[in-house]
Amino acid sequence: MSSGSSIHFRILDDIARDLTGDINFPTCLDAAVLVSNALKDPFASIEQVVQAIGVEPLISSKLLRLANSVAYNPGGGEVSSMNAAIRRLGFDIVRTTSLAVAMDQMLKSKNLSTWQHIARQTWEHSLQVAAIARVLARQLGRVHPEKAMLSGLVHSIGVFYLLFRAAEYAEYRDNEAALVELLAGWHEEIGENLLHALGMPAEITDAVRNQRRLSAHEIPCTIGDMLYFAILLASEDLPWQAAAADPAETARREAARATYADLLKTAEDDIAELRAALSG
Repeated sequence: MSSGSSIHFRILDDIARDLTGDINFPTCLDAAVLVSNALKDPFASIEQVVQAIGVEPLISSKLLRLANSVAYNPGGGEVSSMNAAIRRLGFDIVRTTSLAVAMDQMLKSKNLSTWQHIARQTWEHSLQVAAIARVLARQLGRVHPEKAMLSGLVHSIGVFYLLFRAAEYAEYRDNEAALVELLAGWHEEIGENLLHALGMPAEITDAVRNQRRLSAHEIPCTIGDMLYFAILLASEDLPWQAAAADPAETARREAARATYADLLKTAEDDIAELRAALSG
């Protein structure tokens, strides 16, 4: 791993060692790692997953809240046990929720206090992208909606990890421009590596790696496409997101926004539901 700017050498060198060995996950990600490890086993039982979830009560409470929300419980039949909640939601949602809880806790950690404005903006953006990706997948019917949502929720995990680690380095104190440069240059690669270590399916890690790459398809048909178009349709670009340099690419992005703009109205309820279920 190398850097185009020498200011980033020390943090990138340290992270490179982490990514090739035992990753130095923030403590708040520990429960998500346990859940992901349980879900790596194709023969995992619901009881084993419940045991892993039990390490972090916040995950349990948010899964129950989600299982009884309008989106997953349109009939109004309330569930009160974790076994029943997992059966209703499925393992994809369990994985998504455990990561959402971890990222929300990371957002509140003292390490991110200096960069709280960037972290909060990134989290709100992630929730919006996740909800839009789910609506896209649901309406177009080519990708499982929950996997599309998962890709949206975790597509900026590299940003959170870099923010968390940057708090330990003098190079970034009172130097937001350097921090933004670090995020812009490295969050996708580092996010991909983190998700691989967390046992994410290859289609999710591939989508995160290529999240800003112009899709070859005019109609989204893969998880990567859903994520790409969801990012396009989100309300604003973040400071660390590179603007399109090619006028033709800019024009195509604007055309894509226009094509799917009507979905944003449909996604509003999903965004509110997701925010209520996973945040706070």
